[in-house]
Parts: sequence; C-alpha cells; structure tokens
Amino acid sequence: MKKPSDKDYLTPQEVAEMLMVSPVTVRQWAQKGGLKALTTPGGHRRFQRSDVLNFAANRGIKSGLHKKRKLLIVDDDVLLAGYLHEVFSNAQEDFEVKVVHDGFSAGSLIQAFLPDVILLDIMMPGINGIQVCGFLKQNADTANTHVIAMTGLDEPDIRQKMLDAGAEMCLHKPLQVDELIAAVDSFYPTEPALPQG
Repeated sequence: MKKPSDKDYLTPQEVAEMLMVSPVTVRQWAQKGGLKALTTPGGHRRFQRSDVLNFAANRGIKSGLHKKRKLLIVDDDVLLAGYLHEVFSNAQEDFEVKVVHDGFSAGSLIQAFLPDVILLDIMMPGINGIQVCGFLKQNADTANTHVIAMTGLDEPDIRQKMLDAGAEMCLHKPLQVDELIAAVDSFYPTEPALPQG
C-alpha cells in the first residue's frame, strides 16, 4: 500500500490559500463536518488533498490551483504580435498575455511580469532574441522561463545559436497556429479536473 506523502495532507492555512478563504472558515467547515479532517497526535487538523478538491467541486468553489498562465510575446512585427495576442487571449481563457515589440522592452517587462513562456522573435532591431534569451537564462529569477523562438530565416546556424542560448525550441515563420498552441501547452502540466460530486 502506498504511503501518503507529506503533500497529500494539508494544513488549515494551506487549504485556506488553496480555496482563497480564511483559515477560520476552513476550521468552521471541518467542525460542521462538511470538510473531512484528520487530527494529528498533537491535536492539529490535517486535510487530505483529494477531500479538499472534492469539497471544492461539490460547492462550486474555484481552487487557487488554477492560476492564469503568463505568456509574453516579443516580436517587432506588430501585426503578427497582435494576431498571436488575439489567438491566445481568445482561445485560451486561462492565459494572461502581454506583448512587446523589441528586445529592450522585453528585458524590462520580463522582470515585472515573470512569464511562464515567451514567444521570442530572433531577429529584432537593437537587442535581438538571442541576447534576450541569454539574459533570461543567466538571471536566477527567470532562468526557468520557457522560450519558444520564432524566425522567418532559414539559417540553421542562427537557429542553433538561439537553442544554445537556452530556447527549448525554434519554430519557423509563417507559424502554424495549431503547432504553436501545442508547443506552448507542452510547457504546462495538465491539471486533473476537479472531481464531480
């Protein structure tokens, strides 16, 4: 029989953060028997993650586990960047999307926005995509940001430099929307749907 890991059991504070309520509310739910709780030998309540998710689903409570995914689009082609913004903003309601049109603006926004994934054009005036990617990967706060490079150039050495700078993949323009969405989605773990009562 599998031994539960520490992550299988949550404190009242962790449940409160997950369900975006106060710890007092969590304790009241437990006292009234609505939310199953275990008591440790020291008298502290612990909640099994699956019980919390069932409780939330049965009451229509949106869990804080489902946070918006942050996507940054960096491309000096204003029309293409606008189109990509529209694709991800409309088709994927759980995305927060921002757009910039040059490498300098990207560097400034990355620090404040902390995107999960960046769609990054390689060839831009001023600071190019390779330089932006290098800066990103050398900074401890942004080193784990996923980078999908985009280029209209059919030059293997440029693409290789981008991959060497830390991009996970390099897509060729004109972009295939289905391929691009699948590429972005590949960096987000699939969350199980909340169980239905």
